[in-house]
Formats: sequence, C-alpha cells, structure tokens
Amino acid sequence: MAPMPTHAPILGSHLLHWPDESACADWAGALARRLIDNPALRDGFIELHGDLGAGKTTLVRHLLRGLGHRGRVKSPTYTVMEPYELMMPDGQPLAVAHLDLYRLADPREVIDAGLQDTLRAPGLKLVEWPGHAAGLLGKADLALHLSMGAGDSRQVQVQAHSALGRALAG
Repeated sequence: MAPMPTHAPILGSHLLHWPDESACADWAGALARRLIDNPALRDGFIELHGDLGAGKTTLVRHLLRGLGHRGRVKSPTYTVMEPYELMMPDGQPLAVAHLDLYRLADPREVIDAGLQDTLRAPGLKLVEWPGHAAGLLGKADLALHLSMGAGDSRQVQVQAHSALGRALAG
C-alpha cells in the first residue's frame, strides 16, 4: 500500500474578507509588489483552491497585471497551462506558469504532461485545482482557499507552508 501524501505544516494562517473584486485586485497588487521587490520570492508555488466561480482565475489575472502583464489572461481550463514571460523592473525575467487541473481525468496526467518539470523549474507557479493531481505536485509554499460569500464578497483562507510562503502572504 502506498503511503498517504503528507501536507507541509502550516507556518502561518489567516482569514481575509474581500467585499468585492477591487479588494481581490488590491491584495493581488500587494502580492505583485512583494514579488517585484524581493527576487527570492519569484520561485514560489501557490495553490488556489475553491469552487467554480470562487475567483481563482480572477486573482491570477490581477496578480499578472500587477506584475506588468498587459496582454490577455486566459483561463487554462482547457489548455491545462498558460505560460507567461514577464520582465521585472530589475531587468530580470520572470517565468509564470498558470495551471488549471480541473479537467484532469487521472492524476497520472500530471506526469504524462510533464507538469512536475514545470513545477520544479524556476519561476512562479500558480495552480488551480491542485487536488486533482492527488499529491503529485510537491510542496506548495502558499495555499489560498477562496469561498464565495454574499454578493460579490469572498472569504480567503491564507495558509503558508514555508518561509517563502509566509513572505508571499505578507
């Protein structure tokens, strides 16, 4: 019998309330500034959890805008991954991999598609629906659990699983 996957300990956890999308944009903008100001954070792995419509892709869109991306930000629901190559103000490139594993029929597709290599590569990794990979992704630095509230509001449980995750969370 295979051992059960273990989760990294939670080093820091807090709850956020976003009353509307502008609060999401503000939080994503602050995260982008931390990434711009501290190159050591740019290899972070962030898991995005939440039901359909909870705002995972919206958060990624605001984060990418905060990092200077001016093009379209598409949901990778059908492509599984959307890569972005950004240039930071310090002149260093930043590779961002936005993955959406919702449509995976079998966790082994993570291996077959080479996604583990993507997650080990330098750059920022943003993964929606990480549970569909059944523990094959490795340790996330930060996990964001988004849930819908009344109207356009969102509750966000922020869980840092590493020192890097704690720094990303702010």
